[in-house]
Amino acid sequence: MIDVSDILDALRWHADIGCDEAVGDEPMDWAAFSARSAMARPAPAGALPPGAARAPARPDAGRPPASGMMSHPAASHSASPAGSPAGSHAGHPAGVPLGASEAGASARARAAEARTLEELEAALRAFDGCPLKATAMNTVFADGNPAAGVMLIGEAPGEDEDRLGKPFVGVSGRLLDRMLAQIGLDRGQVYITNILPWRPPGNRSPTQAEIAACLPFLDRHVALIAPKVIVPLGGTSAKTLLNRPDGITRLRGQWKEYAAPGLAAPVPVLPMLHPAYLLRNPIAKREAWRDMLVLRQKIDEWQARTA
Repeated sequence: MIDVSDILDALRWHADIGCDEAVGDEPMDWAAFSARSAMARPAPAGALPPGAARAPARPDAGRPPASGMMSHPAASHSASPAGSPAGSHAGHPAGVPLGASEAGASARARAAEARTLEELEAALRAFDGCPLKATAMNTVFADGNPAAGVMLIGEAPGEDEDRLGKPFVGVSGRLLDRMLAQIGLDRGQVYITNILPWRPPGNRSPTQAEIAACLPFLDRHVALIAPKVIVPLGGTSAKTLLNRPDGITRLRGQWKEYAAPGLAAPVPVLPMLHPAYLLRNPIAKREAWRDMLVLRQKIDEWQARTA
């Protein structure tokens, strides 16, 4: 019998290496399939029969709602190559509109009120808008030095992290510690958190709704830390922060930028492979080592400017 955990590991591996298409064993004529689907699809409500004239558009068509009914446009993350202009975002991944749920509105309000890390952590612990909180043992907020300048952002707590209440304390965390040591860093010289503060059951990948519910807290977290460099660890973290659909193998090792309300300027972002991925795919440690050297170079540059 196939173990469900093996299936989940295989799915995570495909996601980590950037797979975004499902390919079957047999070829399929997608053009013919699309034509058949179009013919079988029922006509939309209100559709006119062939040859029928359509009534002129209303004079007020396209205008904004009347005063007091204006809807708030959804802002999005900004992701651009280093050196190019960066926009801003309002803390939601693409496809999840602002105000889509009471949980999202509550998260944004609570996060915006936090003026310190202590207040933000308290607000997060009091937040009940993400269902993951009900199944998790602990709220995993952060670890390390808030003034370090280097902010590492993973995906979500695992079993060990959930039990101990700190990010990256399991096998993946020990590998991360060794990786940092190779470029002269330790946990006192970096700051570590996750996209999600609660462990998804069975270490499954988080849903977009779960990410959207917690993202306002992460945006505020980054603004309060004001890091010099952000390092997303893994595909979920990189795609969420940069609002990019690309897999981590396409994003890793390339400098991007992250901009958000509360930050004085866009922050350089260097996506890296997640330590858990490296444990499953040791050959990828070569790329990870190159990325660590690139990170060390960037750290040396801004430390030299501030010396």
